[in-house]
Amino acid sequence: MQHKIALEEHWDSPEFNATASHYSDSGYVERVQLRLEEVDQRVADMDRNGIGISILSLTQPGIEAVLDPAKAVDAARRMNDHAAEKLVGRYPDRLRAFAAVPLQDPEKAAEEVERAVRDLGFLGVMVNGYSNIGDEDTAQYLDEPAVEPFWAKVEELGVPVYLHPRRPLPSQQRIYQGYEGILGSPWGFGLETATHAVRLILSGLFDRHPGANVILGHLGEALPFTLPRLEHRVRHQRNGTYGKHEKEPTEYLRNNFYLTTSGVLRPQTLLSTLLEVGADRVLFSVDYPYESMDEMVPWFEGVPISENDRLKIGRTNAERLFGLGRPATAP
Repeated sequence: MQHKIALEEHWDSPEFNATASHYSDSGYVERVQLRLEEVDQRVADMDRNGIGISILSLTQPGIEAVLDPAKAVDAARRMNDHAAEKLVGRYPDRLRAFAAVPLQDPEKAAEEVERAVRDLGFLGVMVNGYSNIGDEDTAQYLDEPAVEPFWAKVEELGVPVYLHPRRPLPSQQRIYQGYEGILGSPWGFGLETATHAVRLILSGLFDRHPGANVILGHLGEALPFTLPRLEHRVRHQRNGTYGKHEKEPTEYLRNNFYLTTSGVLRPQTLLSTLLEVGADRVLFSVDYPYESMDEMVPWFEGVPISENDRLKIGRTNAERLFGLGRPATAP
């Protein structure tokens, strides 16, 4: 399939360099860091795999891990300018970007979203989980009242928010002791992000901002399989501790979320996700360079779904969501 659009594709800058991991093979980390910081090989990989457009985002933990709010505001602006000039500016027909935002100061985050979208042409926002404020064991989640100015702005602009994983807070990592290797993408990422998304659903956020859209990677961080159980139990046990949502939780999943294929190469998982949310709410992604285009693309092109659904997931859903046309020079 040609002209695919991929949208969980990461980058980093030597000025930021946020990707170090104590639990990954050093050779793997070096290879990933090299690919995060270059651009020509990325586009060559896209060419070889029929990817027309990649939507890029600053890699986790991103601006969210900057402890000082003023420094976060400055870093977000610098990183967005870097992406616009050094990445998108180099291949404007092939690369687009999500904005990094300083949610340590939600008013400033709203201002930076508007600048990035209106002035730089960015297509939405990437948020790497909770934001630290003051120290590494604090968290501000996206459903909290202080973040309302940010949500009002993204709804006004009509752009989605990609909720990307990060590790659990240090004070919440006891269960991983002795198994620290699964703190990140193998396990901890998914649990942290799914719980964050559940907070959004139960908080009433999408009742206050019905036009808001959130994107989740990894086929929804297991929510298509776990949210129906939550909904069933809340229906029987509901009281004030279950949030302020007005609709059933799965209704928000089907109407306010998009789920991407990033990093999941399991036909059964994709098929079950399609049964739960429908093909109009699933988008193609690779999770480059943490995952390989050469591995992800053949899997996607061979998975047993209809060609109509493959077209929707691979391209047309993203064209509709982001208002994208097909670049003339894309494969």
